[in-house]
Amino acid sequence: MRSPRAASWRGRTWLLVAGCPRDTFAFTEEPSDRAAKPDAFCSWILRAQPQGARKEGHSEFRLRVEGDPDNYQPGSTYRVTLYATNPAYFRGFTLIALKEGRNGEKEEDYAGTFQIIDEEDTQFMTNCPPAVTESTPRRRTRIQVFWTAPSSGIGCVLLKASIVQRKIISFQDEGSLTKRVCEKEPLYGEATDKPLLDCCACGTAKYRVTFYGNWSEKLHPKDYPRRANHWSAIIGASHSKNYVLWEYGGYASEGVKQVAELGSPVKMEEEIRQKGDEVLTVIKMKAQWPAWQPLNVRAAPSAEFSVDRTRHLMSFLTMLGPSPDWNVGLSAEDLCTKDCGWVQKLVQDMIPWDAGTDSGVTYESPNKPTVPQEKIRPLTSLDHPQSPFYDPEGGAITPVARVVVERIARKGEQCNIVPDNVDDIVADIAQEEKEEDDTPETCIYSNWSPWSACSSSTCEKGKRMRQRMLKAQLDLSVPCPHTQDFEPCMGPGCSDEDATTCMMSEWITWSPCSVSCGLGMRSRERYVKQFPEDGFACTLPTEETEPCTVNEDCSPSSCLVTEWGEWDACSATCGLGMKRRERMVKMPPSDGSICGAEVVEVEKCMMPECHTIPCLLSPWSDWSDCSVTCGKGTRTRQRMLKSPVELGECSEELEQVEKCMLPECPSDCMVSEWSEWSECNKSCGKGHMIRSRMVKLEPQFGGDPCPETIQRKKCKIRKCNQGSDERKRRNEARKKRKNKEGADELAGCKMKAWSGWTDCTKLCGGGIQERLMTAKKRFKISQLTSCKDRKEIRACNVHPC
Repeated sequence: MRSPRAASWRGRTWLLVAGCPRDTFAFTEEPSDRAAKPDAFCSWILRAQPQGARKEGHSEFRLRVEGDPDNYQPGSTYRVTLYATNPAYFRGFTLIALKEGRNGEKEEDYAGTFQIIDEEDTQFMTNCPPAVTESTPRRRTRIQVFWTAPSSGIGCVLLKASIVQRKIISFQDEGSLTKRVCEKEPLYGEATDKPLLDCCACGTAKYRVTFYGNWSEKLHPKDYPRRANHWSAIIGASHSKNYVLWEYGGYASEGVKQVAELGSPVKMEEEIRQKGDEVLTVIKMKAQWPAWQPLNVRAAPSAEFSVDRTRHLMSFLTMLGPSPDWNVGLSAEDLCTKDCGWVQKLVQDMIPWDAGTDSGVTYESPNKPTVPQEKIRPLTSLDHPQSPFYDPEGGAITPVARVVVERIARKGEQCNIVPDNVDDIVADIAQEEKEEDDTPETCIYSNWSPWSACSSSTCEKGKRMRQRMLKAQLDLSVPCPHTQDFEPCMGPGCSDEDATTCMMSEWITWSPCSVSCGLGMRSRERYVKQFPEDGFACTLPTEETEPCTVNEDCSPSSCLVTEWGEWDACSATCGLGMKRRERMVKMPPSDGSICGAEVVEVEKCMMPECHTIPCLLSPWSDWSDCSVTCGKGTRTRQRMLKSPVELGECSEELEQVEKCMLPECPSDCMVSEWSEWSECNKSCGKGHMIRSRMVKLEPQFGGDPCPETIQRKKCKIRKCNQGSDERKRRNEARKKRKNKEGADELAGCKMKAWSGWTDCTKLCGGGIQERLMTAKKRFKISQLTSCKDRKEIRACNVHPC
């Protein structure tokens, strides 16, 4: 039998959860020694059995994790939704996250942490802190909370919910109120997983990808390249599952190799554009010099792209420069959900990977091609002792970047199975208002440039400007609107809404305390997720510091010492020698005793083998300028032999060469040859002909812009006959009758029906289509000029890219 105290405690708790009369519930009898334990934590939630509990599947209630992932990324945050389908509802609920195989009797049985979104709907359970329950019992059809996944090494987690309607629906091991997610493990040397199912989503979706580079000296293990650290230009695409830009376990293409080794996206873009209909959008972002700056100084680079049912994957890559062939990126990230919808948000931390084309082990290793080429693989902390990521204990590599992919619009009719939430609807309405544009379809423009800085640096009114370029005007009779846009503005800090329009991330975890004992300091950082719409810098702080205490009761006989200093130079210039390093006593023992910690450390060091004849050399000269003015080149330094030549040959190198990287070289726009002139669009009188050409490569890094891609010129066949009105009507009626029958007879010949229009030569930006009419039968009286094939041409896909 249970003790009265235990039974009363459990009864009160269920009254809080359900908001129902206490006599609604009954509990499973347990052995008395188990029931009496006060440290069962929250396990009573799982053991509670309501009267008349329903055991069948409950399709009217569902627990869903945003994106329906089968795997979670350690430390990432997910939106969890508990909802009922119409006309069902619930009055109360309980939600927990339990490690697989645990019974919930201990605090460590629970995984991750919940975060309340709406305090009017949800709260943490008073007598079970890891659980979330309702704030007040009332009819509801949906609740949402955030769940932050646990750190690495936990394994699988069960998200479990119970529902209170008129009676409790129990936790289910394989039902719609239990969601099982397992830790996402990185792939080492294996091929990237392909989507198993075709996408069933309808319409299209538009996304914005933002790249946050966090490859900084503060977080870097060692040997951070202070002089030339940068991210190369980012290149990628939204594409079908039939095209692979790069993948673990695969081999780098020539385009991937050029990005990995040289930081050049030109070849990669050419490879992407050659894939035709397998690619929907080419993704491009500018290079970043240096690799890391605070986000209140420089906004993170971003780009927009679209996906549809057949091209629903997204891939990209960028190089860590300088490096042998190291990169980060996403490979074939699927943005289509199992519920026939589009992923709302994706956040991914990234570690570097090796393209398998260069065998260097440090950032500034000389060029050393890998022969034969190796497969693409993630870098590890045990690859080589000289690697900047080396860790003798084999720990995980700290992520060097984070990418955020957010859905910003949907177009066309949607067919997702799960109903839209409020965020979906608001985002779509906002985008519809933003995209209102009265630009004629015959005017082809580039995208608007970013807003310029405000002309006023004070709180007096000024103005700012943005520009766009008119790329083509398909109809000269329709005027094209302006290419410049102005709006009023004020200097930074003058708007009352400055602080509220600057959206910040959550604070990153506190750094370790600066001391190992006593009072020290620690810090934490955050970054700007969205800059103010007026273009001003965010004024909110991005770093915080606070005092911290470690081992407050320090032993009186202990002493505090600094970190070890750098090793001194080896005592020998050749052969075996000794080297030493020191550290200082920061705080002697409080009892006046001698500090027992070592402050000097000595070890052996080996220099190059000694020569019998001395080889005297001058110091190295400064590095020369880079051999190129842009792109990747080399630089050299020299030293001189000071000892006389007659004393013997010196084998030491007198010149060194290393790679150097400057901003990418400008590349001009490349266009194809002009097509043939089309047929005149009139059969008599004055008309016009057109011809076109395609853009093979967009300009890069300030190269020459693209010239016109469509031209027209006048043509005049012959004068039109001036017959009577009756004759004109008969001719027009006969021509319509012939077209309707699918054939056209000219003097001396019989023509076939018009063929269908060909595919447009461009997906956007203005292309052309053609159709043909060929002779079906030529009579003896036919003449060459009156019985020849006919061709028509028209413009298509004139909307901007």
